[in-house]
Amino acid sequence: MLTAKEIRESFKNFFESKGHQIVPSAPMVIKDDPTLMFTNAGMNQFKDIILGNHPAKYKRVADSQKCLRVSGKHNDLEEVGHDTYHHTMFEMLGNWSFGDYFKKDAIEWAWEYLVEVLKLDPNRLYATVFEGNPQENLERDNEAAAIWGQFLPADRIINGNKHDNFWEMGDTGPCGPCSEIHIDLRSDAEREAVSGLTLVNQSHPQVIEIWNLVFMQYNRKADGSLEGLPAKVIDTGMGFERLCMALQQKTSNYDTDVFQPIIKEIAQMAGIQYGADAQSDIAMRVIADHIRTISFSITDGQLPSNAKAGYVIRRILRRAVRYGYTFLNQKQAFMYKLLPVLISNMGDAYPELVSQKGLIEKVIKEEEESFLRTLETGIRLLDKTMSDAKAAGQNVINGKDVFTLYDTFGFPLDLTELILRENGMTPDIEEFHAEMQKQKERARNAAAVETGDWIVLKEGTTTFVGYDYTEYEVSILRYRQVKQKSQTLYQLVLDYTPFYAESGGQVGDTGVIVSEFETLEIIDTKKENNLPVHIAKKLPEQLDAPMMACVDTDKRAACAANHSATHLLDEALREVLGDHVEQKGSLVTPDSLRFDFSHFQKVTDKEIREVEHLVNAKIRQNIPLTEYRNIPIAEAKELGAIALFGEKYGDEVRVIQFGKSVEFCGGTHVKATGHIGMMKIVSESSVAAGVRRIEAYTGARVEEMLDTIQDTLTDLKALFNNAPDLANAIRKYIDENAGLKKQVDEFMKEKEAQIKQTLLKNIQEINGIKVIKTCMPIPAEAIKNIAFQLRGEITENLFFVAGTVDAQKPLLTVMLSDNLVAGGLNAGKLVKDAAKLIQGGGGGQAHFATAGGKNVDGLHAAVDKVIELAGI
Repeated sequence: MLTAKEIRESFKNFFESKGHQIVPSAPMVIKDDPTLMFTNAGMNQFKDIILGNHPAKYKRVADSQKCLRVSGKHNDLEEVGHDTYHHTMFEMLGNWSFGDYFKKDAIEWAWEYLVEVLKLDPNRLYATVFEGNPQENLERDNEAAAIWGQFLPADRIINGNKHDNFWEMGDTGPCGPCSEIHIDLRSDAEREAVSGLTLVNQSHPQVIEIWNLVFMQYNRKADGSLEGLPAKVIDTGMGFERLCMALQQKTSNYDTDVFQPIIKEIAQMAGIQYGADAQSDIAMRVIADHIRTISFSITDGQLPSNAKAGYVIRRILRRAVRYGYTFLNQKQAFMYKLLPVLISNMGDAYPELVSQKGLIEKVIKEEEESFLRTLETGIRLLDKTMSDAKAAGQNVINGKDVFTLYDTFGFPLDLTELILRENGMTPDIEEFHAEMQKQKERARNAAAVETGDWIVLKEGTTTFVGYDYTEYEVSILRYRQVKQKSQTLYQLVLDYTPFYAESGGQVGDTGVIVSEFETLEIIDTKKENNLPVHIAKKLPEQLDAPMMACVDTDKRAACAANHSATHLLDEALREVLGDHVEQKGSLVTPDSLRFDFSHFQKVTDKEIREVEHLVNAKIRQNIPLTEYRNIPIAEAKELGAIALFGEKYGDEVRVIQFGKSVEFCGGTHVKATGHIGMMKIVSESSVAAGVRRIEAYTGARVEEMLDTIQDTLTDLKALFNNAPDLANAIRKYIDENAGLKKQVDEFMKEKEAQIKQTLLKNIQEINGIKVIKTCMPIPAEAIKNIAFQLRGEITENLFFVAGTVDAQKPLLTVMLSDNLVAGGLNAGKLVKDAAKLIQGGGGGQAHFATAGGKNVDGLHAAVDKVIELAGI
């Protein structure tokens, strides 16, 4: 029986024998595609080739791609762990042809690999083909059906509808019919009793799709119409975990050696045997699946956070923690302990897991501990909500409260339902889902983008010339209109461009495009599937006119200085803190630089200063830039170039070197380090467990900061009569001020005691209630102290009301003894109603409350109103 590792290698070896270039998996976290956060299919890394933005280096490619499906159109999260074959992260085995072979070879090789190489039983296989769609004038895929006819009887070649058998990249773009291969893994007796033909695409756990062969032959336009693709594409995707299930003769993906080592480790931790209980089994499967997703995401540079991709990873991690907490009695962080077994299982195929082990463990552990604290807070809030509902004679909890627990505290609905059920209560599910829908609508409206078709003026691809030029003669290849939030913008694609498109942490260039007719402002440059897109507020009047693209050189120079400084900073951090330092992200703008790096404790002030001195020494040395363009990646590694985890590098790369600093980089840089001027670190902070962030300025921005510091010091010296030792003068002033404050506090205590005694002498007893009322100018803190002192001395029937003035603002204070509160009086309500007379408002507890206002003249009336409202 083949192991998972052997199956993965056999696939690569087979397609290598068919002339395919075997390429590494792209990162699971996507950085330069605005339409996707995660790689959700094997084709994602080839989108720029499929869209025609970039020529294909290899006509035939194969790989095993790590994918993640938890949001958007492909959302399998809620099924994960509950069934046998859905996952968040999974591996997709795929082979591609870019304008080379098409349906015949794709189908024949799929059959050869499954039946002749892997020896799967051909009698258990079914193929689906697109049945056609009259509304779009699309015929049945008879070509694919005829090819399948060589291997399968006609009754096992099944027509599939548009949903199942017509693949589309999105609302627009390349698309085409597809042919799925399904396998029936049921026993012979089950197959005899019920034909597999009736179970294909019916969500049966043992009659499942294992391979999808996509035949991209159309382009979907914005108006929904289809046009033929000039270069047809084969894109196949086979679920690795499902294939392992079939070959290892299991009935669940989780029973294969892909997951079993992890599940056994979880079972041992929990002291619960896998297979003994349905709920604990689900929990173990959820955790086994999710630990892979979380670990690979962190490896690819995506840390858990509260925004976008980071929020998705945090949500997955919290889902796993919650299952462990509820069903496996894991009240302490435990998932991080699973990393060794995961690395043992997958480290050979994905060595980045090994090199990032320390960071992954630390991030997961901190996230687990944080969420466990949140769970405890949520449970306390839910307890109070249930208590309030029971007091009101209700057994249904408001759906808005349940949604607040979910949205604010990450408290899952199913856990809320479980706790409520244990207490004989239920949530208002309809109201909860209504709140959820409102949130989704808000998010959808905020992110809604209406994109038009590309209008092609001339064929061609874009050549970036920005490393050598900041001005270049260009022409427009294509353009389209984009609408978002009532704003209309235009995206332009040029044949040549000096504009750097946002990527690698560096923001995009701005500038102008000039023709003899007009000057058009470019407000940003983005990269979409490796295509530089220039964003303008309007279109040129003459689209085909000769134009000059001109980068804003001041912003470019500032960006280059900051980007080069990040390289020097990276080198200095390694020298000061150690070789464990690795870049985890960056942001380079004209104004500043931000650099995230792995380090497990705060960088001290002494270390910060040492890093600054090292960087500035390199700047003063004026080290010239050495640039290697389009060199083989192996040669770059021989130079000692540092790669960033989570980045996808091609066979040829660009390397930037300043002395001993050697890094893979596609950004813009200074010609020599002296052009940076100077670097000054302005902050150091934590981003996540094991990840720190430094923000810094360079060049003229440092001068501005130093000027501000100098001006502040000059002003401070003037305040202290230009004392030669400013620090000592400030320290002396602070000491003197502390002494004076102590004297004032002592005086106030004496005065409070005197006022209290005066008030005690003037108690009015009305109907057995000891009423103390006063109006006087006294600080708010003092009257509060007096009120609590009185309450301590008069334990029954105390009714104290004071009107005071502090900093020319009126303040109303009410203090009641416990027995008056028990009798129905409420200080908060009394001050709230009486405060109208001082044009203010306030409140507090039943026994003590205050209210502020604007009208000092109404203070006496307000005090009397409190007594009137109390009915004394």
